[in-house]
Amino acid sequence: MGERASRRPAAGSPPRARVRDLGVVVGDLPTGPHNAVTDVPGVLVGHTTVDDGAELHTGVTAVVPSHLGPQRWTLPAAVYRGNGYGKLVGSTQVDELGVLESPVVLTATLSVFRAADAVLTYLMGRRPDAVSLNPLVGETNDGHLSDIRRRPVTEQHVLDAITGAAGGPVAEGCVGAGTGTTALGYKGGIGTSSRTVRAGGEPVTVGALTQSNFGGVLTVRGVPLPADELIPERDRTEPAGNSCMIVVATDAPLDARQLGRVARRAVFAMGRVGASYSHGSGDYAIAFSTAPPTRPAIPDSALDPIFAAVLDAVEEALLNSLFTATTTRGVGGRTSHAVPLDAAVRRLAAAGRLAPPA
Repeated sequence: MGERASRRPAAGSPPRARVRDLGVVVGDLPTGPHNAVTDVPGVLVGHTTVDDGAELHTGVTAVVPSHLGPQRWTLPAAVYRGNGYGKLVGSTQVDELGVLESPVVLTATLSVFRAADAVLTYLMGRRPDAVSLNPLVGETNDGHLSDIRRRPVTEQHVLDAITGAAGGPVAEGCVGAGTGTTALGYKGGIGTSSRTVRAGGEPVTVGALTQSNFGGVLTVRGVPLPADELIPERDRTEPAGNSCMIVVATDAPLDARQLGRVARRAVFAMGRVGASYSHGSGDYAIAFSTAPPTRPAIPDSALDPIFAAVLDAVEEALLNSLFTATTTRGVGGRTSHAVPLDAAVRRLAAAGRLAPPA
């Protein structure tokens, strides 16, 4: 079984790209230095990829707030359930208490429970006297490409993703929890983006990370890019999609109620890229703030810039998750095709949706 921190295209494959590198600019707000959730100070991301090149295409992605520690064991947080067909372990306590006390871990549907137990191992090691701990672990179903019933994700995979989490650029596409996902008719994966704005008179950063695995018609800046048209020979057994997980982090001083409003906007952003919000799609957003508890919350009347930043960052993160992913052949010979970049760029250019070269 192969395990690695990132996945590169096979020899001879066209290079993949983030959408901004192709001239697709979402909104007019500036990004952070890495255009990633790690632009929020103290937010780290780690991946463990489990991929044998044949029947296993899965893994773990961890979003780790380094602020959680002996000086502060909780952060204000909220969860929004767009459609509850999913397994988000630990969400009810976040709803009840409005706090996050663990890394946010993402994986495959049938591995979520083992992953939650692994996060508990991690938390118990850090807090030897605690008798109540709440891991927060979400999932999407990668069973189209990966033999999901084998449940190959182990405790060590989860611990490696958490302890190996780092700042800076984030690996995207077919990596970690996005290794085997499919979205909007194409190969999905992990994507990220960020925005910087002023809210309540101070500069703040909003970052998003997404695990895309949902149905609909890929839409980029209002231009539909149907897989049936761009890849007419694709495998018609490809699923419509099975869920989306969105993690939003910010250093804006927000309370749990306000973070609930932020999380709702994150799920709304799925509609911008063509989500169908189907019966079987478990669509969830988790939002948390790393701001010091001594800072007063921004007034609700000053939240509009943050809401705009969330919508744009999540939209771009979702697009990055597809445009950086590579064509993957999985269990049963099924194939999930990557977005054909040349064809997509031609259609977007014809519609006047590409930014002029810098």
